[in-house]
Amino acid sequence: MSDLPPALAELVDDFADVGPKDRLQLLLELSQELPDLPERYRDAAATMEQVHECQSPLFLAVEVDDDADHRVHLFFSAPPEAPTTRGFAGIMVTGLDGEPAADVLAVPDDFYTALGLAQAVSPLRLRGMAAMLARIKKQVRSATAA
Repeated sequence: MSDLPPALAELVDDFADVGPKDRLQLLLELSQELPDLPERYRDAAATMEQVHECQSPLFLAVEVDDDADHRVHLFFSAPPEAPTTRGFAGIMVTGLDGEPAADVLAVPDDFYTALGLAQAVSPLRLRGMAAMLARIKKQVRSATAA
């Protein structure tokens, strides 16, 4: 997918290069790499937006720099016992954190289909990933409109 920031495109390629069983393993590895929250977001329910479409409790916050590129920074809270949800959040952080707002907004809403996870996870879980991206874009638009 040519509309993807380089780190996200690399992740899509990584998923495409392995079979369905290994894709799930790759997703689980990304779940373990999700960064800890900074102190200002420790109370996720009070300080972050919940993504209700996710089957597990997932909260996100988006910060956008005031620089010319409006670089985007992502923060997620998801319980350790929800590795699929954490893996989706890991994809977002790895692929989009630090990217210019325009590049984040240009990511196709269905980019996740290129990950080839449809055989590994349920459509309901994939809908959660789509909702994450939609919330990220909404927060980026809101932050850059001001």
